[in-house]
Amino acid sequence: MKTLRVRAKSNSYNVIEGRGSWRALGTLDRAQYTTVFVLTEKGIWEKWGGAFERATRWKDLRTIIVPSGETSKSMRSAERVAGSLLAQGADRRSLLIAFGGGVIGDLGGFVASTYMRGIDYVQVPTTVVAQVDSAIGGKTAVNVGAMKNLVGTFAPPRLVLADPSVLATLDERTFRSGLYEVIKHAVISGLSLFRRLEEDLDKLVPSNARNIGPVLAQAAQVKVNVVSRDEREAGLRRVLNLGHTFGHALEEITHYRRFLHGEAVAWGMLAVTTLAARAGLIKPAEALRIKTLIFRVGKLPPIRDLRVEKVMALLLRDKKSVGGRIHWVLPERIGRIKISADISFEDAANAFREVQQTRLS
Repeated sequence: MKTLRVRAKSNSYNVIEGRGSWRALGTLDRAQYTTVFVLTEKGIWEKWGGAFERATRWKDLRTIIVPSGETSKSMRSAERVAGSLLAQGADRRSLLIAFGGGVIGDLGGFVASTYMRGIDYVQVPTTVVAQVDSAIGGKTAVNVGAMKNLVGTFAPPRLVLADPSVLATLDERTFRSGLYEVIKHAVISGLSLFRRLEEDLDKLVPSNARNIGPVLAQAAQVKVNVVSRDEREAGLRRVLNLGHTFGHALEEITHYRRFLHGEAVAWGMLAVTTLAARAGLIKPAEALRIKTLIFRVGKLPPIRDLRVEKVMALLLRDKKSVGGRIHWVLPERIGRIKISADISFEDAANAFREVQQTRLS
């Protein structure tokens, strides 16, 4: 196991990465909580709930089950979860454990941060995306209509417990989707992680926690480092949005049905890397290196049929748009990111059109 420390003004906390990390729940005093609830999905709890209870040795865990998928990340779901907490006697000294992927983590964090004006919560991420990214940093949110993460809070968890063993039951597509977020962290952080992925990508499989664990810990360290320096996304933390501007638009335009989150981010990274190359910000060879690694992960759902005009219209509604101008997150090289609002819509649209013509096989 490896302990990473997020040092935040609002609350510092540990991220425990590696096999056996669930046992670290014992670092919290169970006696300080009147009740402990687990927010999760039926499938993941049926597979791993027993193992979690045995590892933590915490008894009397009360489960709240929500349907799987992005539709659960909504104001309606948040109201239902809060109502369930109230019906089961949750008070200000209750603890909520978010046991699942990014949807569960975001929803659970949002409910915990608002229920009775805030109760403690713990993140137990069960997907690659959640273990290296979404469970770390204290950003919580739900979607409103087609707008992703429109309503949310900054609320750090008490603890993050990321055991790669749980990834063994992920389907191949979901696992690959998470690897795109690992690549994002590699582009942000530099050649150490990027080279490691170039060399070992084919060895990273969900059933081999020994191989995948150290890579995920290194990727998680990137998020920890950024969040510790910029808790509330005042500046530096925006680099973590690499690929997300186009990525969120792709999710929204397809009603969250075509892409897994990491797949949309992968297309987004391809688009902004192309945009950076067209603007002369990144050398062609460096851009090709990034694109090659992304495509090595696997085949992405197609985007060629999507209307550019509709995609571009959604960009202005993104949270990163201020005063009608998008603050683009662009790679200048592996390990160096530039935030720029000096990109025309026409240039962005042309970059997206170029990426649409990319052959998928």
